[in-house]
Amino acid sequence: MTAPALLTVDGLTVRFRLRDAVVHAVTDLSLTLRPGELLAVVGESGCGKSVLAHALLGLLPRNATVTGQARLHAPGREEADLIGAGERHLARHVRGRGVGLVPQSPATALTPVRTGRKLLEETLRAHGHSRRDAPAAAARIAADVGLDPADLNRYPHELSGGMAQRLATALALAPDPPVLLADEPTTGLDRPLVDHTLDLLRRRCDTGAAVLLITHDLTAARRVADTVAVMYASRIVEHRPTEALFDGPAHPYTAGLLDALPDRAFVPVPGHPPALTDLPGGCAFAPRCARATGTCDALPRLAADGEGRVACHHPLREEVPA
Repeated sequence: MTAPALLTVDGLTVRFRLRDAVVHAVTDLSLTLRPGELLAVVGESGCGKSVLAHALLGLLPRNATVTGQARLHAPGREEADLIGAGERHLARHVRGRGVGLVPQSPATALTPVRTGRKLLEETLRAHGHSRRDAPAAAARIAADVGLDPADLNRYPHELSGGMAQRLATALALAPDPPVLLADEPTTGLDRPLVDHTLDLLRRRCDTGAAVLLITHDLTAARRVADTVAVMYASRIVEHRPTEALFDGPAHPYTAGLLDALPDRAFVPVPGHPPALTDLPGGCAFAPRCARATGTCDALPRLAADGEGRVACHHPLREEVPA
């Protein structure tokens, strides 16, 4: 029996209004995240991955317009509407408690006038720990993320990029949220700490939590993810179980990303993504795709394809019409 979802997103669309243009940051995105699942969202920089995470937590700037639905179904908690909820509700009941965030730029997310220890202990006390047991819990969480407890006595500006990243991860884990959004959580880390952090996220899922991992690192996704969603030009173009995706991608863009890996062809995807202010009406990948035909002038819809879904008129498992 399939476990009830912890997070459901349906038709999420984000637009940024500029003075003379509209940025199509996320378009008609739908996904489901269940207990114990680690879903990796991958794609080139600028495709909308990080905007997705910030939209779910109400952290977008004022020029953003968000439509669609996103709901948190945490056990023992009232169902939360992440799109319609106001700032007060999100701040008090969702951020940290229901949904944790490991930010992409931790140095700018950390309060500069408090040491790492103060930040971590305050977070723990705000979520049920006593003043007496918070120090030991802070040291334990710091060790879990690979941060020397002595480094907790430093202020954020005294930390290296990797240390700041690990502190941000510790702060996200401290409240023990049922859903964790990890936005490029291995930025600035060397390979052993990358693997350590990924394994830590995987263990979170093994306890029944769910993790949405946003990354450009396909090797990281393969190491820990149950499923992978590939984003291109604001849309999900393929979504399927990890091994199925790596063994037999259906979308030409997914195949291109895999071919760019050092242990494969090590050949980059030709061309460049379109500007999100000037997306075509049809398939946005068509100008870079060797399989494109006139049919691709129409927008492909994300449809069932074997174990997953793909948005392509000419998926790789089918012949291209002459």
